[in-house]
Amino acid sequence: MHPFESSISVDIEEIEFTLRGYGDVPWSSFLLNPRRLRGSDFLMRWSQGVWSENRLIEAVNRGDEYFAIPYGPSGTAPANDVRAFELYFERLEKAGLGKIKRPDLLLFRKSDESEIRRFLASIGGVQELPFVAENKLQPLLKKAIVAIECETSLWKSRKMPDYTTEFSPQKRLEGKLGLKKAAVLPTIIIKEEDRMPLKKWQKQNHAPIHIWHVFYDQAFGISLNEAERLIRKEFIEPTIQTFQAPGGATTKKSIYKIYYRYGYRLGNATEEPSLVSACVEDKNGHILPYVKFDGGRLDLCPEALDILHSLCRQ
Repeated sequence: MHPFESSISVDIEEIEFTLRGYGDVPWSSFLLNPRRLRGSDFLMRWSQGVWSENRLIEAVNRGDEYFAIPYGPSGTAPANDVRAFELYFERLEKAGLGKIKRPDLLLFRKSDESEIRRFLASIGGVQELPFVAENKLQPLLKKAIVAIECETSLWKSRKMPDYTTEFSPQKRLEGKLGLKKAAVLPTIIIKEEDRMPLKKWQKQNHAPIHIWHVFYDQAFGISLNEAERLIRKEFIEPTIQTFQAPGGATTKKSIYKIYYRYGYRLGNATEEPSLVSACVEDKNGHILPYVKFDGGRLDLCPEALDILHSLCRQ
């Protein structure tokens, strides 16, 4: 699957709008050079990811001790124009860098910010990071205290049915504590296809990776090492889900849904975002509308700050 399509593919369970019993309608083959967006779900997924990463960067940078920058291709890509976003991935593909997996964010001490900004200026800005080989980014990576892989879900996590359900021995887990397979609660997600690339990156660059998962009302985190321990000890089973790309192709992927209680509280939403209308228009004037989040505020929890302090000491 092309990196552009992979970056905004949607879990079929999350596709809310489907026309049944009809043939093709004009917008279902909406053309965006050269791939096709078949519905607003894909555009919403793209804008949702941009929104959640920006909330995390703002939450970190608001404090006096740390600051964050986008690092992975999705995080440094254009944020307000899906066509520019697509062309960005085309450039990555032509450079042979489209399938390289990097964490989404890097976090540094605030005291290193001036030095980091000078380095970024020397390579052409943060938007050029995906086009620079990592052996040339060591001055940057050596300063990072943690790298972040970002995930997001369109849920008010505190209202999920099993948010407060207690763990109990589970037969499928050979008596280990857990919840029924169909439990609906906040989870921190890691994709099977990302596990090995992220572990390799962590080992090569000597920077720990944490996974931060943003919900509408709060966010949770877990270290990659702890996630791996839970998977290895079989506290968490893989879930097979079907993902659909904008062009219509589907693929099955294994993901791990780690109960939020195994992680740490990362942040709370102190201001709700607004839902605003947006659209894209093709060269022939066809319009595809969608809804996106705008604004809102996430504040880091003391528990998350304690973890960042601990990483600094390490």
